[in-house]
Amino acid sequence: MNALEKTRQADKKLDCMQFIPEKLGPAKSGPLSNTVIAVKDNLCVQGMPARAGSKILEGYVPPFTATCVQRLIDQGAVVAGKTVMDEFGFGTFNVNTEKIPKNPHDALRCTGGSSGGSAAFTAFTGMPSVAESTGGSITAPAAFCGVVGLTPTYGRVSRWGLIDYANSLDKIGVMATTVQDAFRLLYAMAGPDEKDATTTKPFPEKKRTNQIALLTTIWEKTDASIQKQCQKAAGQLQAQGVAVEEAPFPLADPGLYAYYVLAMSEASTNLAKYCGLRYGIQPKPEESETYTEYFSRVRAQGFGAEAKRRLILGSFARTAGYRGKYYEKAAKVRTLVIREFKKLFEKYDALITPSMPCVAPRFREIERLSPLEHYAMDICTGAPNLAGLPHASIPCGRVSGLPVGLQIITNHFQEKTLSDVARQVEQPHE
Repeated sequence: MNALEKTRQADKKLDCMQFIPEKLGPAKSGPLSNTVIAVKDNLCVQGMPARAGSKILEGYVPPFTATCVQRLIDQGAVVAGKTVMDEFGFGTFNVNTEKIPKNPHDALRCTGGSSGGSAAFTAFTGMPSVAESTGGSITAPAAFCGVVGLTPTYGRVSRWGLIDYANSLDKIGVMATTVQDAFRLLYAMAGPDEKDATTTKPFPEKKRTNQIALLTTIWEKTDASIQKQCQKAAGQLQAQGVAVEEAPFPLADPGLYAYYVLAMSEASTNLAKYCGLRYGIQPKPEESETYTEYFSRVRAQGFGAEAKRRLILGSFARTAGYRGKYYEKAAKVRTLVIREFKKLFEKYDALITPSMPCVAPRFREIERLSPLEHYAMDICTGAPNLAGLPHASIPCGRVSGLPVGLQIITNHFQEKTLSDVARQVEQPHE
């Protein structure tokens, strides 16, 4: 079975693909020759539709390719299609979209979001995929689907060509079946880009001290069965001579709250441009309809329920009279979170937590959750994403036959250390 047939089979069984081309494009020679990848639907690829999981972008086909994807293509990779995602990245379970992907380990369960399609594709086909994370959108689906999910330092990979969720939080990373493949693709994408002023050259790597902290504050918020599997991974590190100590992280909850205030505020700004004029759905204006009425009708038809919720909350947080009470305080909490992490990294090479507080839930269980309960599922991933730290989810065991992930976090631009620690806990791929 060739790569395109595998991709079609993955979509047929898991509903994980948003777009599949009729045939694969020509491959260039290079270090990634014969590497077939899928790309999350919020990354632009010339000639392929890009909806970011939203009806409002229906029909949009970008005339350019995102820098990160182009760099992979230039080194020989071939794009097999676009993967399903939560609308604009708004979700933890990949159910906030018209096409909901199924977990490859149990079709009655979710894949995790918002890069759920990417994780399902990689788990089913064994081929890597380019994903994106704002507040845990790589770690969550990687843990639920049992693959390696790598989120780099903010600014390590260019965001040019990404359909933004929150500009100060979005990070482009990789789903893969092995740590080696994940970092191979990351380094192929990484580097400064004149089109993205937030990109930078990596800082020098520090020498390892073989000391790792287990963040008890986050650890205690996860299921006991999850803790047990992650403890085994910690024991594996200790068996290899790594000192694993417990350390509190009291800003886990405030960090998650601050993340959502900042993310929704930025999202409400980024989505303001979708109004039916330049791209996406463009219904015919009704007679005597004003511009405001037309824009409101387009947005009411094009945005889903979760997108509307986040637009309203984000706009409220930025409104005069509330900006100081919510947005500015959240920005201050973000600074405190970064400082707290920096203190820990003065002593430790890496920090470890479970990737998610539970295994992949069933769709019927998700339906019973309130919006706040949805957001609370990001307790393990909110703070490191808020701080822009590199982190990875590594499969570390199973609970009731479902994958469990261990999250490893390192200091800014310490991806080499992240790779080393990840390899120490990596298990043979099934």
